[in-house]
Amino acid sequence: MKHALRFAAVVAFLFTLSSVPVRNARAEDEPGYHFKVYNTTKDTITKLLVSENGKKYSSFDIGRRGIPPGKNMDLVWDEKTETSACDWFIKAVFEDGSETPPKKFDFCEKNLEIEF
Repeated sequence: MKHALRFAAVVAFLFTLSSVPVRNARAEDEPGYHFKVYNTTKDTITKLLVSENGKKYSSFDIGRRGIPPGKNMDLVWDEKTETSACDWFIKAVFEDGSETPPKKFDFCEKNLEIEF
């Protein structure tokens, strides 16, 4: 029984990972919709959460270091989101676990910049 529960937990975790719609972009020539996130706060952003419907959120890969105060990061949507609507919600999670209210944005917009 313990093994079955562990297996179910691992499968659920892997399914969650496969549904994450976004990835970190390190190069401007990478295909897809690019955007820039600015951290204007005094705390490190450790996670970005995105949602197409404003209810179910997925994590956006911003690396282990996150986005330090006063810094920014260039990001790109995963190619599999290209068939989704352009309007999405985003919120930032800080190192103390607090979250910003969600912001609605158009990820199809060229040169999109989001500030927290």
